[in-house]
Amino acid sequence: MAMAPGPSLAQVYTSPVAVAVWEWQDGLGTWHPYSATVCSYIEQQFVQQKGQRFGLGSLAHSIPLGQADPSLAPYIIDLPSWTQFRQDTGTMRAVRRHLFPQHSAPGRGIVWEWLSDDGSWTAYEASVCDFLEQQVARGNHLVDLAPLGYNYTVNYATHTQTNKTSSFCRSVRRQAGPPYPVTTIIAPPGHTGVACSCHQCLSGGGTGPVSGRYRHSMTNLPAYPVPQPPHRTAIVFGTHQAFAPYNKPSLSGARSAPRLNTTNPWGGAPPSLGNQPLYRSSLSHLGPQHQPPGLSTASGASASLPSGPAGSPGSVPAAVPVQMPKPSRVQQALAGGTPKPEPEQVIKNYTEELKIAPDEDCIICMEKLSVVSGYSDVTDSKTIGPVAVGRLVKCSHAFHLLCLLAMYCNGNKDGSLQCPSCKTIYGEKTGTQPQGKMEVFKFQVSLPGHEDCGTILIVYNIPHGIQGPEHPNPGKPFTARGFPRQCYLPDNAQGRKVLELLKVAWKRRLIFTVGTSSTTGETDTVVWNEIHHKTEMDRNVTGHGYPDPNYLQNVLAELAAQGVTEDCLEQQ
Repeated sequence: MAMAPGPSLAQVYTSPVAVAVWEWQDGLGTWHPYSATVCSYIEQQFVQQKGQRFGLGSLAHSIPLGQADPSLAPYIIDLPSWTQFRQDTGTMRAVRRHLFPQHSAPGRGIVWEWLSDDGSWTAYEASVCDFLEQQVARGNHLVDLAPLGYNYTVNYATHTQTNKTSSFCRSVRRQAGPPYPVTTIIAPPGHTGVACSCHQCLSGGGTGPVSGRYRHSMTNLPAYPVPQPPHRTAIVFGTHQAFAPYNKPSLSGARSAPRLNTTNPWGGAPPSLGNQPLYRSSLSHLGPQHQPPGLSTASGASASLPSGPAGSPGSVPAAVPVQMPKPSRVQQALAGGTPKPEPEQVIKNYTEELKIAPDEDCIICMEKLSVVSGYSDVTDSKTIGPVAVGRLVKCSHAFHLLCLLAMYCNGNKDGSLQCPSCKTIYGEKTGTQPQGKMEVFKFQVSLPGHEDCGTILIVYNIPHGIQGPEHPNPGKPFTARGFPRQCYLPDNAQGRKVLELLKVAWKRRLIFTVGTSSTTGETDTVVWNEIHHKTEMDRNVTGHGYPDPNYLQNVLAELAAQGVTEDCLEQQ
């Protein structure tokens, strides 16, 4: 049923409490209520996170829906933008919060549903359910939905919905379930109607909702992208993964490139999985660690590790330290230790100069190696000339040395170099991941395809922040949608090896970066960075879940491509 947007009926009430219903908007502009159980969880998190003042600026957290309903594991509500964020595709949908009187249909757990073409039952939006319930209570068995903007009538006696234009009928039913949550009204003073807390209404200040339901139509939201085929590891590279072979190409290929913006956060605590024990360790520099509700400290180990340039003052020391790789050169430099090497010296460390240039092109500037570097007019060097040619010592690929210098200076300048031809890494590669926290939990539930062992849960958390000099737009804010993000590994020998390598990658700032989301188009946002993660436990419809027999081998190859191998573990 394609229902056009229509006005919600205002309900005036003076009670200090009301019933809260959260809804999401589909691509046709229709609103769908979450179940009462899910709404109870959303409302609880919303009340805890709404801050000390009413308004958009106080909402800076995410709400993971999988914690309330495992079938909704891919979805997170991003409160700052009032959107539902799908972790594995990056798709965003508008959400809103409506308040109803306690005696309303939502307050009594009454939901009206219509039968869709695929045989599933779909709930009407909460305002329609309440309107139908009011009309039936008055003895009106034939209810016209025109006052709500819909071109339908509902016949309670025959349990049908009829399109007034086409006369097409569908079955409807009235369901009684758990009531929707009761909450304290936090609408601004003077509000006299259904309290809507969507992004656009909140930004309107204290005058109440904007009139008309069309205010909720967010036509600029992206549609669902083409899903990844199942049973394989999806590898999507960013727009700066390779060098453009024309004119003067972008030199950002040496940097950590934006990738598919797939997310999987849980808000605060990890999911409650029956009575299964959880074992925890934490790699953090965000300050004191907060114990999730119901999590026993006796069963977990906690450790701190910075993922960004510096740790927060006030971080709590770890109770049980986890041995991690020694600090990288870039971290030592940022901490005031070993200074960064001069860019020219880095190039000389990993190359040998050729007296005779090979008869081939430099794939960085696309000029012949026998002629002047294409970057000679924009790169200054006192020790490297414009016609100097060198060969990388391990892979033997040749380039203008000035081109390599330009590429290095456009990256992190961390003392490492990556061959733009074969991606061989020289030195210890680090990325541009913002500061954040990585936590690890273990529980006994098995993943599909790994029934012989338990599960490792990784929770990444990165807050919104300001871009540093290594990011695309230094000094400009960046967003961090859908954090915390949750990922899964089997708790077997190979899964534990992947976990240890992911800890190294996290420390080297390689798992995330700041860039442009390839699914939503949002710029200056935190995105995945070329190391694929499994963000669903029990299905692999989109390629981001289990079973996937090739995943562990694939992610080991992706880690190796970033310079993170078993050799790193041996150096600890």
